[in-house]
Amino acid sequence: MGGSVHTVKKNAEALVDATKEIGLEVNAHKTQYMTVSRDQNAGRIHCMKMDNSPIKRVEEFKYLGTTLTNQNSIQEEMKSRLKLGNACYYSVQNLLSSSLLSKSLKIKIYRTIILPVVLYGCETWSLTLREVRRLRMFENRVLRRVFGPKRDKVTGEWRKLHNDEFRNIYSQPNIVRVVKSRRMRWMGHVACLREGRGVHSVLVGKEFIGETQT
Repeated sequence: MGGSVHTVKKNAEALVDATKEIGLEVNAHKTQYMTVSRDQNAGRIHCMKMDNSPIKRVEEFKYLGTTLTNQNSIQEEMKSRLKLGNACYYSVQNLLSSSLLSKSLKIKIYRTIILPVVLYGCETWSLTLREVRRLRMFENRVLRRVFGPKRDKVTGEWRKLHNDEFRNIYSQPNIVRVVKSRRMRWMGHVACLREGRGVHSVLVGKEFIGETQT
């Protein structure tokens, strides 16, 4: 990570030298780099190389299971998280609708099996109203499966629960509150790190002030 292409090249060379000292080798064909900038053409005139082998420039890539983009957008990551969350939900939906399990146990299944899949890496998310709605829609769908239908007092017919009814029957913090809580906890953890750490520098914006960050 660096505030300019020159800094990244220097850091990459230092990485290659350090790995050679312990008998390891950086594979240039499996190495990628990405430029994050308001200017979409930033860094395009530069060519990154490692031991004379070119490094591919990309607009997004997976890092530790999280999709990173050159626009700092979480839309693709959100799609991926919800897709994995849906797959997890469908794998346990029979348990969530089973009459043999209590509602409290079903909620535990949701919060220990499904929710961690959806919220993996959420500490770095910057939510817009669109993402908030998508998260709430996902959670409400799961909760409807957990609590089942409700008999209408007027008509006597069974109907689906309305979104506002979950506030009274679901005592746990909703999914958006969980995201905000985890972000605050992570920010506090980073703020306590020493100033030389890269993640701390990104948080306070001391070393990566330039328009281009690679």
